[in-house]
Amino acid sequence: MDQKSSSLKIASFGIVIGMLILCAIFAGCTSSSPQATTPVTTAIASTPVMTPQPVATTAAPVATPAVVKTTSTPAPVYTNSEGTVVAYTAASLKGASPKLAADFEKMYPGHKVIFNLDGTQALKTQVQNGAYADVFISASNAYTTELTKGGYFVDGTVKPLTSNYVTVILPATNPANIQSLADLSKPGLKIAMGDKSVPVGAATYGALANLAKSTYGADWNTSVFKNVVTYETSEPGVAAKVALGEVDAGFVYESTSAAAKTGTYTVITIPKNDNYLQTYTIGILKGSNSKGAAADFENFMLSTNAGQQDLKDYGFRAV
Repeated sequence: MDQKSSSLKIASFGIVIGMLILCAIFAGCTSSSPQATTPVTTAIASTPVMTPQPVATTAAPVATPAVVKTTSTPAPVYTNSEGTVVAYTAASLKGASPKLAADFEKMYPGHKVIFNLDGTQALKTQVQNGAYADVFISASNAYTTELTKGGYFVDGTVKPLTSNYVTVILPATNPANIQSLADLSKPGLKIAMGDKSVPVGAATYGALANLAKSTYGADWNTSVFKNVVTYETSEPGVAAKVALGEVDAGFVYESTSAAAKTGTYTVITIPKNDNYLQTYTIGILKGSNSKGAAADFENFMLSTNAGQQDLKDYGFRAV
């Protein structure tokens, strides 16, 4: 009996050991299951990261610089129609443009003109990039010459239109107490002028160089430029800075000061022998689909008792 009991105990012990081994094996298999599923879960979670759409979205703007570098001023989109003239016009004619439009329509019933007013350099670039226009009015011969060489104008239509001198305008209250051209070199002044790439800027640079040579000297010229706090891309931009009192002085065309409301500015003139006379030109563009109306508008602008009188009334000078 003792031997039999001992054998039973050994057998029972073996069964227990076997069961423990099976449990361990089962537990091992069970615990490995999450390890097998973990990569699958990770793969699913990472799928959106690998989706190509975000890459395509961020890559799209790469093409933008090719458009931006052409001009900082987008060209308006005009739909040409019979009897309507789209005139790309130097921004310094802004003050005179409503009067010019009204008188043109009186002189040619059924016609009308739409002015796109901007810095001439921007207008030139817009035309070169294919913007629609019938007439081009430039505040500088340089841009007209460039477009002429490019074959943009109808032959024989480019003509001198008017002219303009540079002048200095101050806020009406003249807070900086500027009394003369000499005072423009005083330390601490804030001056606005056109960028040298735009017609009014080129004219300003020329006038300052003449004044330095004839009267005030190189140090004065250097000091004036040290006081410049903004270079604008259009002539009205300079005038606006002065009118708002953001600067103490600005260089603009005589026509701007003449067209302004009384009391808007205090004006300091630049002597004619030192000044820079800017000549404007007008021409009809080959891309025009309203060349007849464009020719009528050019005739109006060049007529002594029509466009030329309006320009004179707004401070422009005869060529």
